[in-house]
Order: sequence, then structure tokens, then C-alpha cells
Amino acid sequence: MPPRWPRQPTRQDPAYRRLEDRMNFAVHVAACLAVNSGLWFLHTLNPAWVTWVQWVTGIWATGLMAHGVYIFAIADYSPSPLSPLADPVDQGDS
Repeated sequence: MPPRWPRQPTRQDPAYRRLEDRMNFAVHVAACLAVNSGLWFLHTLNPAWVTWVQWVTGIWATGLMAHGVYIFAIADYSPSPLSPLADPVDQGDS
């Protein structure tokens, strides 16, 4: 049985945002591994056909590392206010 989220999932929920970002990172890693392994396989069969495979792997690995640093070190998952425009202090027109 798949895991279930204990409450209504919304982007305002910090735990849900954190889980969603980590799942997106896992998809990014899987896509990187699948595409690059295929390219390196083709490069092994015929090195003259796919000469740019090192550049693709290097650029993608750099992007993957940046994504990982953001997700695991920089991202702020603290609770966000319901409305960023709401002012908690009443500024009445008196």
C-alpha cells in the first residue's frame, strides 16, 4: 500500500514542500542517470558519433549539484504566512 499524506496536501505546508522538492530532485537524478548512461553507451559503440557526451555530462552534473545544494542546504521550509500582502497591523483611515 502506498504511503498516504495525513492531511490535505498544499504548497503552504512546509513538510509537503520539502517532500515535493526532494521527490523532484530524485526525478532529476534518475533522468540524469538514464540519459547519460545511454549517451555513454552510444559513445562506447561509436566515439565519432557522440563526441560531445563529456560536455552534456559535465553541464548536467553541475546543474544536478546546484539543485542538490539548493534542496539540502539553502531551501527554507519554514511556515509561510497565508497571504504575503496581509498587514497584521490595522492602518485605518481615521
